[in-house]
Amino acid sequence: MAQLRSQRDAPNTQREYETIYILKAEANTESIHEVNSRIRKVIEDGKGKVLRVDNWGKRKLAYEIKKQLKGIYLHWLYLGETDLVAELERNLRMLDLVIRFNTVKVDEDVNPDARPTSMDEESFLAAAATLPDEEDSYMGRGLSDEEGEEHEEDEGGADDEDEVVPTKESEGEPSAEAPAVDHEEEK
Repeated sequence: MAQLRSQRDAPNTQREYETIYILKAEANTESIHEVNSRIRKVIEDGKGKVLRVDNWGKRKLAYEIKKQLKGIYLHWLYLGETDLVAELERNLRMLDLVIRFNTVKVDEDVNPDARPTSMDEESFLAAAATLPDEEDSYMGRGLSDEEGEEHEEDEGGADDEDEVVPTKESEGEPSAEAPAVDHEEEK
């Protein structure tokens, strides 16, 4: 049974929606591609139009959801009728990899022919590739050995062999910021 169009919608227009869903962190590229393909099929079967798909990568969740601390965020921007959102969310509920989703109406009375799509097969496949973990990239994990060695040398603090250059503060009274020096070790 087809759902009736809203009386407020202008003829030959659609509504613009954005859906963000979070997948389990252990999802691989192939499983992300399967979920994306299913969502794309639902939108196209519902006479909708995909405008953009972005993979925001693996991020730490604000709180635990279904025993998950991290998730892979995917953002979809598309045009469709009101019944399309219900069908899309029904499909998202059935997928085990999806731990959370949210759909928001961005605009209404949008002419589908006037809205360009940045969606091609290459960008659709790129949305299945997960970016490095936000925390790991910040911490420098996952770097090659050569890069990691350079970071280890740069992180080293002052060694015992480093020469200490006296400043005006260290010549007079010690300031609150300067650490006290223990001279008993030198004996």
